[in-house]
Amino acid sequence: MMNTLKKGWIFIFSFGAYLAAQSQPQGTLIGQDPNNKNITTAVPFLTITPDTRAAGMGDVGVATSPDAASAYWNAGKLAFIDKGYGGSLSYTPWLGKIINDMRVIHLTGFYKINREQVVAASMKYFDLGEIEFRDNGNVSQGRFNAREAAFDVTYSRLLTDHFSLGGTLRYIYSNLTGALPTTDATAAHSVAVDIGVFYTKPLKSKNATLSWGASISNVGAKVSYTNSGNPDFIPTNLRLGGAYKADLDPMNSLTFALDFDKLMVPTTAPGSRNKPLLDGIFGSFSDAPGGWQEELSEVTISGGLEYWYNQTFSGRLGYFYEDQTKGNRKYLTAGVGLRYNDFGVDVAYLVPTNQRESPLAETIRFTIQYLIAKKAKSEESVTD
Repeated sequence: MMNTLKKGWIFIFSFGAYLAAQSQPQGTLIGQDPNNKNITTAVPFLTITPDTRAAGMGDVGVATSPDAASAYWNAGKLAFIDKGYGGSLSYTPWLGKIINDMRVIHLTGFYKINREQVVAASMKYFDLGEIEFRDNGNVSQGRFNAREAAFDVTYSRLLTDHFSLGGTLRYIYSNLTGALPTTDATAAHSVAVDIGVFYTKPLKSKNATLSWGASISNVGAKVSYTNSGNPDFIPTNLRLGGAYKADLDPMNSLTFALDFDKLMVPTTAPGSRNKPLLDGIFGSFSDAPGGWQEELSEVTISGGLEYWYNQTFSGRLGYFYEDQTKGNRKYLTAGVGLRYNDFGVDVAYLVPTNQRESPLAETIRFTIQYLIAKKAKSEESVTD
């Protein structure tokens, strides 16, 4: 008979991955629904939107204007930030309608070395709450607070007046079981990198700005939660998107943004988790059993609007779409933002538009930020 504590670990891991990935149609289990072809990975908390500005715009962010949380979406665009240094703190309750001890916390800070170079560091922490292990006699075997975290350092640089490149190095830690000596469970560790590019150019004839961006994130080694191996892919991700900002007049502006997102991991199939890392990443564009139609269904779409009045008050709307066979997440988002001198506050809210419940439904998320303008210096040429 399988050790009862190990049974508890397997249940916790499956439940935690299910909640964090949000990729499972309600009321089904993997393998039970032939139409359920969702892709699963380890450490899915890496894909949870950490900042409230993007959360209010339908989880769009690869080409929007840079802010303190830019490195999560696209390390390249951080080079265009117009402040000297600053940071933000974001708080996201998880399953807030049910319990109050699960949360995602994101802390980030940046420093602009000069006109061309910016460095940043951040931490993303997912607290899954306290879990109690019990044996077959319902006797408690101890309690443990499951948790996951990612620690990042980012470098972003202008290559021209309109184009930039950035990279992030990330350490990933996931402990869902604690120290349980009677099992072969273990904490998972990995190291990953992100690469992002960003292009933005004012359209003076239209009093607008057009931007586009691309980012590949979480390119790193597979992880295992047992000493016996059986590693799983982490959520390597490709984002492509654009944004169009129109200055309606000196006091009002409106931004339209659209992102396309694809997990670069193997489509779920027998033996897919055993593929080598690079084979799994590059093969993810052509391994779906349903051909190109299924490959396209693995792309999620995010769209958002952001309105600013006098760079002081903002209102945001967004929509997120995922194919029914790949997780079926569909939801509307809304948010507001307020800036006063160097301080800012953003709030976001999510409402599912189908029968697929979300751990973030009807939950208020918020971000506070502090951004300081650096004293002006003589500008360096990005072409020298």
